[in-house]
Amino acid sequence: MKIKASVIGDGAWGTATAMLLNSNGHSVSLWGPFPENIREIRRTGENAKFLPGVKLPPEIRLCESSGDALSGTDLVVMAIPSQFMREVLRSMQPGSFAGRAVVNLAKGIENESLKRMSQVFADEIKDAAAYAVLSGPSHAEEVAVGQPTAVVVASSDKDCAALVQKAMMSRNFRIYTSGDIVGVELGGSLKNIFAIAAGIADGMKLGDNTKAALVTRGIAELSRLGTALGGRPETFSGLSGIGDLIVTCMSRHSRNRFVGEELGKGRHLDDIIASMGKIVAEGVRTCLSAYELARDRKVETPIINEVHAGLYDGKDPRKCLIDLMTRKAKSEF
Repeated sequence: MKIKASVIGDGAWGTATAMLLNSNGHSVSLWGPFPENIREIRRTGENAKFLPGVKLPPEIRLCESSGDALSGTDLVVMAIPSQFMREVLRSMQPGSFAGRAVVNLAKGIENESLKRMSQVFADEIKDAAAYAVLSGPSHAEEVAVGQPTAVVVASSDKDCAALVQKAMMSRNFRIYTSGDIVGVELGGSLKNIFAIAAGIADGMKLGDNTKAALVTRGIAELSRLGTALGGRPETFSGLSGIGDLIVTCMSRHSRNRFVGEELGKGRHLDDIIASMGKIVAEGVRTCLSAYELARDRKVETPIINEVHAGLYDGKDPRKCLIDLMTRKAKSEF
């Protein structure tokens, strides 16, 4: 099955996905919101800003107009950071998604509305054929060079999930299907907050015991909040739950872990974000949404609460750790 695919978003993950689709023999167009970056990729054959050191295949069509990229496409891959997704969707020409399957790669919860990306799409796009979300332990830097990876695609439309699975699956990129859009979106979004906590532990040069405790209790907290928000419990034990949490908390590629590490070293959040340029760590903004959702649903989220305090209240990471460790004694389950 050979299709025409359009990737909207020229960040690391969008670029790696375009390369994956191209390697599977599909016709691929890639568009990004910054025309100067598209022109630079065209000139050098490399996305030095977001995915340095990886050469793009010349067959990938680089577009400075989203309308050009979407013309005649069968599958639209949305690789825009969650906090900018609604703005980009609104910028598209009417009918851009008419009758086409859409797969979302963004991992975040919108701050203003506290909505997941499927809900943002439902607000803004009325004519798409079907919606799917792809998530799981998958750093763009490794996918782009063919490291074996497994992810999950969730959709309420089985045909849409099957289309994405057939189009993107390869010998090095295994895709499982799910019907739990809510759980897969929440797993991919919430794990970034716990990666910030794990990074703080790294920055403070704490040991393996500390990090293992944060990751394990993060799994419990993710599942508790995710289930309260409508996700299926088993989803949080899968690729978009435990799987994505492990890789994001441990990997040198993780932007969220990096933010936490720098906080643990004593840097201020504004300085860290400024040093990253246009590279986005989704967990920073998603923490705001998760904190409000947990309070609204009256769900106990001690790690999210302390990360929120460290990011937005200026609380010293050492005090955050002390407060986590000295909470009232309780049963594990």
